Amino acid sequence: MSGTYLGMPAFPKAAHEAVNNPTLRGNLRHATHTIRAKRAKAVGEVSDWAALREAGKRIKDHTLRHLDRYLVQLEESVTAAGGTVHWAADADEANRIVTELVKATGESEVVKVKSMATQEIGLNEALEAEGIRAYETDLAELIVQLGHDRPSHILVPAIHRNRGEIRDIFRREMGAWGRPAPEGLTDTPAELAEAARLHLREKFLRAKVGISGANFMVAETGTLVVVESEGNGRMCLTLPETLISVVGIEKIVPAWRDLEVFLQTLPRSSTAERMNPYTSTWTGTTDGDGPQAFHLVLLDNGRTDTLADEVGRQALRCIRCSACLNVCPVYERAGGHAYGSVYPGPIGAILSPQLRGTQSEIDASLPYASSLCGACYEVCPVAIDIPEVLVHLRERVVEGGEAVRGGNKVLLKPARGHAAERAAMRAARWALSHPAALRTGQRLASRSRRLHPRTLPGPGRAWTGTRDLPAVPAEPFRDWWQRTGGGKGGAK
Repeated sequence: MSGTYLGMPAFPKAAHEAVNNPTLRGNLRHATHTIRAKRAKAVGEVSDWAALREAGKRIKDHTLRHLDRYLVQLEESVTAAGGTVHWAADADEANRIVTELVKATGESEVVKVKSMATQEIGLNEALEAEGIRAYETDLAELIVQLGHDRPSHILVPAIHRNRGEIRDIFRREMGAWGRPAPEGLTDTPAELAEAARLHLREKFLRAKVGISGANFMVAETGTLVVVESEGNGRMCLTLPETLISVVGIEKIVPAWRDLEVFLQTLPRSSTAERMNPYTSTWTGTTDGDGPQAFHLVLLDNGRTDTLADEVGRQALRCIRCSACLNVCPVYERAGGHAYGSVYPGPIGAILSPQLRGTQSEIDASLPYASSLCGACYEVCPVAIDIPEVLVHLRERVVEGGEAVRGGNKVLLKPARGHAAERAAMRAARWALSHPAALRTGQRLASRSRRLHPRTLPGPGRAWTGTRDLPAVPAEPFRDWWQRTGGGKGGAK
């Protein structure tokens, strides 16, 4: 399987294939239900969870309203602390900056902290094209990399793999990437973790360049923060001589004290822990301690365009906890690969189409990858109303129109398959705007109700294939209202 998402089919086709994979569904069901139950218990311990949730939302909204000012402040703070800031408008520019920085060190390999931003831009592939090998050090990311696979979850990228599959991947692939798996490796978690630890240790001690993302950036101090559970991040952030961090511009918070909120809500929402086992912070460089060169690459890549959408911009509040994935009935059955993006699940269904636009088949289909049950909104620690944004994006896909992408106006054409829906919505708008026509249509539908089919023809066949066609009442509501005297106050 390719490591990128290029050429992925639209969500309905990819999901159809996924739901027919019993092993995948079993892995997802077990993992998401386990994480979901633990999260609920951890959140239930906090008496002021609702207040923390609201505080996180307000901090993020305030920051996004004043993002220009805080980004300038962050650059000044990082520079004053000895770091260098680079601005990347898109994925190509970010990849070029990082590649040139690595080449300047003379190194041909790097170690990486788990980073969704670098996955978003395809950094590993860009480095490989220039002869630079990137080693993932997060356990789940290591499994994905060794398996020539794609991440399928924000928190647990290898959630679609069971222990037997992981054992086989380690036995088959580790030797080609470095230290081979121990002889007689079993699928017990302790042995698998030890095999990964031995395999990665030599890379930590040898690497001169580390690449990371960041969970948060603090504008007032220039501090970056990474939270993780294994300690691999701490090794990548402290041992190399050069550290390069690629971070989306929305990850900024104004002040150090703002971390108080997120360092409570993030671990409980993601790993169901009261606090992260490892919370690493770094501010510029310090003589004789840690990396001696620090570069921060601030990534836009569609975020400014998303910020311009008054409804859709709330997706930029996301702190990548993955709580929405673990409660989503669609994700649980379809898995993360069906979303065709490094950002799967409900948050991916609203974030990816905004970052990439809805011109492609996969991005135009993502706003429909939801039942709109609202479970994602209920668990979101920063109160992103994902169902609201999904409906908003569906409207954009159906109606088409112009939008700004990368400073240029582009036409958002309706995706193939939505033309019938657009025609139906326009017909409904016309009927609801003409009361006489609506009244005539309702009466005609009631009088011919016995002739109505149980299933719809043509494109409607897919809808009625899994649903009963609603029965038309014997009498329109307008006629009933007039007959019973409702219009004169006679009916109660």
